[in-house]
Amino acid sequence: MFSKWQWILGHLTRALWLRATLMALLAIVVVFTAMLADRLLPFELPFEAEQNTLDNILNILASSMLAVTTFSLTVMVSAYSAATSNVTPRATKLIRQDTTTQNVLATFIGSFLFSLVGIIAVQTDSYGHNGRFVLFIATLVVIALIVITILRWIEHLSLLGRVGATTNRVEQEASQALRHYLQTPCLGGIGIDSFEEPPANAAALTSREIGYIQHIDSPALQNLAESLSLKLFLPAIPGAFVHEHTTILWVMSEKDDAEALSDEDTNKLLACFTIDQERSYEQDPRFGLCVLAEIASRALSPAVNDPGTAIDIIGRGVRILSLWATTEEVDTADCQCTRLYVKRLQISDLMADLYRPIARDGAALAEVQLRLQKALLALAQFPQQDLRDAAIQSALVALEHAQQQLEIAADLKPLELLVSEIRSYAK
Repeated sequence: MFSKWQWILGHLTRALWLRATLMALLAIVVVFTAMLADRLLPFELPFEAEQNTLDNILNILASSMLAVTTFSLTVMVSAYSAATSNVTPRATKLIRQDTTTQNVLATFIGSFLFSLVGIIAVQTDSYGHNGRFVLFIATLVVIALIVITILRWIEHLSLLGRVGATTNRVEQEASQALRHYLQTPCLGGIGIDSFEEPPANAAALTSREIGYIQHIDSPALQNLAESLSLKLFLPAIPGAFVHEHTTILWVMSEKDDAEALSDEDTNKLLACFTIDQERSYEQDPRFGLCVLAEIASRALSPAVNDPGTAIDIIGRGVRILSLWATTEEVDTADCQCTRLYVKRLQISDLMADLYRPIARDGAALAEVQLRLQKALLALAQFPQQDLRDAAIQSALVALEHAQQQLEIAADLKPLELLVSEIRSYAK
């Protein structure tokens, strides 16, 4: 559970432009700091760096960094294209947030600006004896940093945009989002299974935007509810698609003579919801599973015909969904947001998001169906009853798909035996 500003700050720290800007500013500061060496140091340093020597080194550095930066940007764009065509367009966001790529580009851009500003300063005789020496030492440090960065970049290029590496990133994001949800279920509020009927005497607040809920600032909602003596019911959670007729908040006052909410209070409540055109991974565990299912479906398409990737996704799903087994029931008294009533995430929805598309698209492949049933058998053996029920339901759906496509009894018989074993765990 984190506030809206923490969420925005987290997005900023993963932005390429921020790292590049900070590195560029650091490079400029180092160049201008070297000018102060002549004033701050009362003695002359023992080594003298000739102006021509510095000028030649910085010229080589500037021309090479410009070429390397251009090449790196080209590689990055190619990786985006490869991920879009070979994995899924929803995974390119994770590649753009790759810290290694961002650090490499920031280093190259910063080195280019360092050398460019250094050339201008040297040519205008802005340095004395000590200043040239400090600039020379800084140049050596920059060169060492470039060499280390290039070595890391060469290793990273072998994985950038590849199906396996991108799938790893998606799995990590999905696991992190689900783990965060399990640690603070229902955004820190009180969980409700469904909102089939609106709460009695509650006023509805509808969305003013069309898009997906990316983030809900539950601490801010709790503070507003306390100050206004309200109980807030959230039928829409992060990942839900909303529009002007979608109720995203039910507001119920605890006062008998309560007046209608003012426009200012309504705006404050709605400002706690961040709505955008795309889904976000942070508070939406289902999105990561949907992206994994898209990767598997693309691999199972006739154009790609890669059942091995789908089988790999099935195994990753077991690792992610098994996190649900660590869920502990949170007592209402222990909730941090006691005035928030939030729709509870269902494990059956998570499992359907991941495994139902694979069961449909891989219905004609016995090896995919066999691996899927074995994965569901592993999930059915966990003690949580809702996890078992979801695994049983998914197994029955997958078997029905297989029965429609597989015509050989030798392929269907192992699946039916596995499903029978999975159903034995029902209580």
